[in-house]
Amino acid sequence: MMNCSMPTLFSLLFFIFFLSIPSFTISFSIRKNIIFCPEIEKQSLLSFKNSLKDPYKLLSSWDAEVNCCDWNRVICSNFTGHVHQLHLQANYYDSSFDQLSGKINPSLLNLKHLTYLNLSHNLFDGETIPSFMGLLSNLEHLDLSEAGFEGKIPHNIGNLSNLRTLHLEVNNVLEVDSLEWLFGLSKLEYLNMDQTNMSRATDWAKVINSLPSLLELHLSQCNLDFSHPPNNVNISTSLTFLDLSENGAYHDKFHQSFIVPVPVPLWCFQLRNLIFLDLSYNNFGGPIPTISNATKIQHINLNDNDFSNSSIPDWLYVCRNLEFVSLSSCSLEGKISDAVANLTSLKTLDLSYNSLSGSIPISLGYLLSLKELYLDGNKFTGNLPESLGQLYNLAALYIDNNKLEGIVTEIHFSNLSKLLSFHASGNRLTLNVGPNWVPPIQLEDLALGSWSFGVDSEIPSWLRMQRNITQLDLSNTGISGNTPRWFFNTWYLNVSHNNLHGTIPQIIGTSENQYLCMRSNKLSGSLPTIGARVNLLDLSHNLFSEGISDLLCNTTNEEYRLRFLLLEGNQLSGELPDCWNNFPALTHLKLGNNTMYGSIPHSIGFLARLESLSLHSNKFSGQMPFTMHNCTNLWKIHLSHNNLNGKLPSWIGTTLVNLEILILHSNKLSGEIPSEICHLQSLKIFDLANNQFSGIIPRCVSNFTAMATKRRLQFKDDHNYIGYAERYSGKGFYLETISESASIWTKGVELQYSTTLSLVTFLDLSMNNLSGDIPKEVTSLVELRSLNLSGNHLTGSIPESIGDMKQLESLDLSNNSLLDQIPNGLSLISSLSHLNVSFNKLIGRIPEGTQLGTLEASSFIGNDLCGPPLTRKCSHDGDEVHPKKEKNEGEKAEIEWLYVFISLGFAVGFSSVCTALVLNKSWRHAYFRLLDCMWDNLCMYFYIKWKRLTKPTASTSPT
Repeated sequence: MMNCSMPTLFSLLFFIFFLSIPSFTISFSIRKNIIFCPEIEKQSLLSFKNSLKDPYKLLSSWDAEVNCCDWNRVICSNFTGHVHQLHLQANYYDSSFDQLSGKINPSLLNLKHLTYLNLSHNLFDGETIPSFMGLLSNLEHLDLSEAGFEGKIPHNIGNLSNLRTLHLEVNNVLEVDSLEWLFGLSKLEYLNMDQTNMSRATDWAKVINSLPSLLELHLSQCNLDFSHPPNNVNISTSLTFLDLSENGAYHDKFHQSFIVPVPVPLWCFQLRNLIFLDLSYNNFGGPIPTISNATKIQHINLNDNDFSNSSIPDWLYVCRNLEFVSLSSCSLEGKISDAVANLTSLKTLDLSYNSLSGSIPISLGYLLSLKELYLDGNKFTGNLPESLGQLYNLAALYIDNNKLEGIVTEIHFSNLSKLLSFHASGNRLTLNVGPNWVPPIQLEDLALGSWSFGVDSEIPSWLRMQRNITQLDLSNTGISGNTPRWFFNTWYLNVSHNNLHGTIPQIIGTSENQYLCMRSNKLSGSLPTIGARVNLLDLSHNLFSEGISDLLCNTTNEEYRLRFLLLEGNQLSGELPDCWNNFPALTHLKLGNNTMYGSIPHSIGFLARLESLSLHSNKFSGQMPFTMHNCTNLWKIHLSHNNLNGKLPSWIGTTLVNLEILILHSNKLSGEIPSEICHLQSLKIFDLANNQFSGIIPRCVSNFTAMATKRRLQFKDDHNYIGYAERYSGKGFYLETISESASIWTKGVELQYSTTLSLVTFLDLSMNNLSGDIPKEVTSLVELRSLNLSGNHLTGSIPESIGDMKQLESLDLSNNSLLDQIPNGLSLISSLSHLNVSFNKLIGRIPEGTQLGTLEASSFIGNDLCGPPLTRKCSHDGDEVHPKKEKNEGEKAEIEWLYVFISLGFAVGFSSVCTALVLNKSWRHAYFRLLDCMWDNLCMYFYIKWKRLTKPTASTSPT
């Protein structure tokens, strides 16, 4: 044992005690919370606070008398007291959603040790991102997402060389013209610039592939240009998460059909560490490339691209770690391989809305991890495999809109205890279960439209056991009987096209945002009253009678949410009530094909959100109320087959500028067609037939530009589909559609248009009192498919340029007073299947052409025409009678008659003068004296003229 003297030991103990003082002091300070932030940093934060607007007092703890390290949302260093982090984000998930606004003070630059700054979800609307943020050199985390910033992103953010995460997503209108500033962020691991306009940043792919530390990249909805792929790809990049979804011009709904698909960027499939890949909604085309990483990839989303003539790639079946696959709406063909059984980790498989065919493979039943399976909207045939009943983790199964057939039994549901959503409408399947079947499932969403329930057409008893069901589709299943009251506990109900009868409860609509579709049944009685939460009520094509006042006027003080009121095709009577101000949310009103009468009430003008109004085939009278000019969102007005009178209001053209469909035929409207109507540039269907309009056809019809612009069919776009229910499923919210339609008299018959309504262009002014010629401006409507001007008093020639209307399918000019020859260009319209020019004053040969030669002779009768299809041959062995020659002969005949009348007039006048001279002696003497005088004057004139001519000239006269 070592011996130590007392002084030495004392010295050692003192030294140890001395060394322990700092740590003891720091520990004591921490416990007592006495570390203070530097005064300059406190004052800087107070200046920052004073520049902000803080109505909710989020920064109320920022007091000059309090240590700033004790303030809310401020984090300081435990050792130095310097401010390291500012957590100033609004609480996005808080119902109050309290936000900061105002300006960001550059006093933040005094926070030299700041590493974390979060201003997300605030309200800096109209503010640009301050450029001084690029001087916060120690920042490692910067979050400015969803904060309302706009303008260009300052390039000096690229000076933040320590930055590891950068959030700039979902602001107002952020944009960049280049991403070269990212080159300085060598430590960047996470970058999110979703919804930033990068259309001019053609270097984006090159820059992204040069960031060595980048792990996660979000560039969704950035208008990225995929036409400049990088030449050299750093395939050793560390990227594990890549989201480039919803880019390019894919969402340009007006021009999408003319966009050429671009190839998929190959470098995206060469990233060796990739786990998550989302390239959805990009208008990519061509084959799906082979992915380099077949072992790590877990999430692939390529939906809504155009991989026409491609099938599901074989490499997909060997990616054993896959948990999510979405190839929806990719134009894929072919079959699902049995090798799909290899994907044992798969939880979501979405192959919906392609052209996949064949049978659904039994091997899908081996994917026991599967939670969501979407095979809807394809061409699958055969039976529904019983093996699907073994997927005990399955929560959502969508097989609707295929060609499946056969029997579905209890076995198909044997182990589906977790199934919540089952969609199988649009197949030819039959449910065959025992009368006492107790399903092992408690569904929330069930769609069995077009199924058969066997011989018994009553509502299945097992369905009543589904206590949790909120969405039910049993449309077109043939069910009959009274409507059970529990149906109306659902918030989405579709039992249309069945044999349900009887009345329905008087008060419906207790669920949130309720959608009730019961059209085309045999329901009767009076209309029910509805609750304020009903969003869509479709009772059309039933047997309801009486009026609609109880439904509309017996309301409470609640704010009614009704958007779609569809009651057409019933036996409703009475007047239209004047209480529309109770339904400010109404967008679609359909009351056609009833027996209602009276005037259209003025309160209809309170429907400021109204988009479609159909009151046709009733007995409404009076004029269109002026208050309707407030309904500026109207795109369809259908008021045909009523007794409306007065003039066509000019305010339709000046205020309802969104109108696409205006159908007023078979009323008693009169007066001239106002020129203001030509302001409706979006008008595609214009029908004023069978009224009493007079005057000329306005030459400004050339302003109907929608009739001169090529259109395309779009899925659930334009106004083909009017109603929707935001139904929740495994895919999230989606649209349940109800189609808009219009009846049009064309090609000699009345046609109903629904799914192709967006393609219809139609102009009908027939059966009126219009006069004048056919303006050549009409022929500028080159996309018009049907033109009817028959039954008027039109004169002049058919415009020569009518041959420019290449899309015409139906042309009716009959029963007018049109002159001259049929233009040759008419025979060049290959789409023309219906033509009627009968009962005019046309002359000459019918133009030769395949199309005109196939028409009926009745299309040309009542004129002075010859040639096929008429039996009358043209003169000179079939030679054409030239209209110019006929015109010259007509002019010559007119001139000859003029000479006759002039001669007769001279004879009558001369004989009258002679008679007067004979009978009146004084007139006779005066007349002869006048002749003598005139003769003397004439002789004197010629004598003087002769003397001047014979007088010697100045050169020969004597000097």
